[in-house]
Parts: sequence; C-alpha cells; structure tokens
Amino acid sequence: MTATPATISPVRMLIGILGLDQHETGALVVSRAMMEAGIEVIYLGRFHTPESVARAAITEDADVVGISCHSWEFLDFVDDLVARLREAQVPLIIGGSVLTEGDARALKAKGVADVFGAGSSFDAMATRITEIGHQRRRAETGASR
Repeated sequence: MTATPATISPVRMLIGILGLDQHETGALVVSRAMMEAGIEVIYLGRFHTPESVARAAITEDADVVGISCHSWEFLDFVDDLVARLREAQVPLIIGGSVLTEGDARALKAKGVADVFGAGSSFDAMATRITEIGHQRRRAETGASR
C-alpha cells in the first residue's frame, strides 16, 4: 500500500542552541514557524553540547536537527556534532543571523545538510527541511512511521 500525504507522519525536527549562545528568540520564532508549516518540532533550548544534542536527536527519533546560531561559538562544535549525527544518520541544518555565504559553503563542505542565514523565508526553510527529513526516512531500511 502506498502512503498518501495524509498518512505520512510529519517530519520530526529537533531545534537547539550550542554552547553559551544565549540568543534564543530566533530559535523560538523558527520553531513556531516550522510547527505552523506542519513540521513536528522538539525544542531543546539553549546551552547544549554536541553530545547532548545528538543524544536528544536519537532519543526523540528526530529526522533532522536544526541548530540556531547567533554567535560564532557554534564553529567550535560543528565538527563534533556532524560526526555524532552522522553516526545516527540524522542530517544537520544550521541557521542564524551571523551566517555568511562563506560560512554556508564551509559548513556544507563539513557535511551540514543546509544552511539558512538572515532573511531566509520560512516557506523555503520548511520545504527544504521537509525534503531533507523525507530523504532521511527513505534512506532508513526497515523503519516504518
């Protein structure tokens, strides 16, 4: 039996903030916008390590992890987080106001699935996050949702 859009469960996205970055407003706004777009959001909050984000992604069965960054501290954590999420086969998305086009290229070269800087539209973000989440699901073998 082929699943119809009405029977496919929503993409599950974990959103969090790494390190001591205290800028939470953007993460909260994006969380709400993604929920309104039909994405199931698990909001992890601030002050996390790559280990705690990866553990939560596995525990929550997240299809994708989004990291909100509004300081450059996240750069110290990206390699570790990408490696931990790669083990769990969970794609990583990074967004925030401090991201430049150069940052986006460097992050994608490290294995980040996509990057959204200031001015990204919520519709484009939701579409891309849903695509990435569904790609992960298709890559899973033997999993059903």
